[in-house]
Amino acid sequence: MVINREKIEFYLKDLETPIGKVINLSIALLVLVSSGIFVAETYQLPPDARLELRALDTCILIIFAVEYLLRLWSAEDPVKYIFSFYAVIDLIAILPSFIGLVDISYIRLLRWFRILRLLRFIDRKFLIGSISNEDSLIFARILFTLFAIVFIFSGLIYQVEHPANPQNFNTFLDAFYFSVVTMTTVGFGDVIPISELGRLLTVLMILTGVALIPWQVGDLIRRLVKTANQIENVCLNCGLAFHDTDAVFCKRCGKELKIKN
Repeated sequence: MVINREKIEFYLKDLETPIGKVINLSIALLVLVSSGIFVAETYQLPPDARLELRALDTCILIIFAVEYLLRLWSAEDPVKYIFSFYAVIDLIAILPSFIGLVDISYIRLLRWFRILRLLRFIDRKFLIGSISNEDSLIFARILFTLFAIVFIFSGLIYQVEHPANPQNFNTFLDAFYFSVVTMTTVGFGDVIPISELGRLLTVLMILTGVALIPWQVGDLIRRLVKTANQIENVCLNCGLAFHDTDAVFCKRCGKELKIKN
């Protein structure tokens, strides 16, 4: 059987056909499972359970590696693909585990960026369920972006601080609490990093929180204000829900709108 590169590339990007849906939903599910394994490993587990989780994570890693190689092999321009945003995320997701086999210090910190692989699916309404208008999709994207950043910082600060400060950073939940408090600039001061790298990460968290959260919230408020000045008039062609009160044609696809009295 001849393997068709164009078909492989199509199904790896497609979310409309049944095959494309199965492939991409499976990948998204594996990302969530892999992230859950990382969190579970921060807790005290029986040796057998920990061994099973590591075996499962290794299987997921192999699947991610095969997926990356297939995307690279089927890409029309492999060099361009390697330096694309999602390809860099994919590489970051799998490279630390392979490099970790030779125990290079701190390289495994990068594995927490695996959650960013889900970003490619946030643009697809298929995964948003009942969300059908653009503003709701943007809202979901903002929420996920904030969650992903907090999740990544939590993983990083945990792996940096846990060996030196296990009393305050005993589990992932401790690190998650610290990240939320730090990034929102609440700063209770009940949990304090003691390592130099941990303090550097804390400064980066604060700067990220100060810069990112107001920007994301401001973008959301602008979208809500804009929506408040529009009426719900669903386009029968593309499904865009809100348009200006005097709109005759859809601003997304140009289809004539049904005039409401």
